[in-house]
Amino acid sequence: MNPSPEIKKNRTDDIPTQVKNPELVDRRRRQIIDAAVKLFIDKGFHKTTTRQIASRVGFSIGSLYEYVASKEDILYLVCDSIHSQVEHLVADVMTRAVAGRNVLSEIIREYFLVCDRMSDVILLIYQETRSLPPQWQKRVLENELRITGLFVEVLAKLSASGELSRLDDRDIELAAHNISVLGHMWTFRRWFFSRHYTIDEYIERQTDFVLKILG
Repeated sequence: MNPSPEIKKNRTDDIPTQVKNPELVDRRRRQIIDAAVKLFIDKGFHKTTTRQIASRVGFSIGSLYEYVASKEDILYLVCDSIHSQVEHLVADVMTRAVAGRNVLSEIIREYFLVCDRMSDVILLIYQETRSLPPQWQKRVLENELRITGLFVEVLAKLSASGELSRLDDRDIELAAHNISVLGHMWTFRRWFFSRHYTIDEYIERQTDFVLKILG
């Protein structure tokens, strides 16, 4: 699994860099992300050094600091990259899904499968976000809400079309957060759920649960 899609400049362009070429910055930062995410998962954020990240990429420590200013910058780049990938995949399913009640089931399924594939990095975000400076923590939470907003969008459309029960804005928002958290729950409780359910069984049961609540 490669957790580093194209970095969205409007979410990361205020991370300091000494390099003037934006394409080179993006390319080098993707290399840094790929190296860092493996080390953060294996060793933890605090036990990973920037020198180890630079070595994994094949940079000198001085070269690494041409593209970021701190290890916290790297952690934020990792978090943003993971959120970007999840957001892109969910949005892609929404554009391909056929209209009707089944569209919600399809989106839930694809989102849960993404959460399954990315369990280690999703868990990393939850474990290490507190290590970020306040401005980066705020960005991570905003990115989480962007993904939940995709579920808000599809639920609002289905409710307005009559393919789900009529829901007010607060119900839609709450349902969207429920879907988002149920996907992450497979990550948090994988130690339990994987002993009792396959991912397909988990998806089927949770989808039935969501649809019953939404009527």
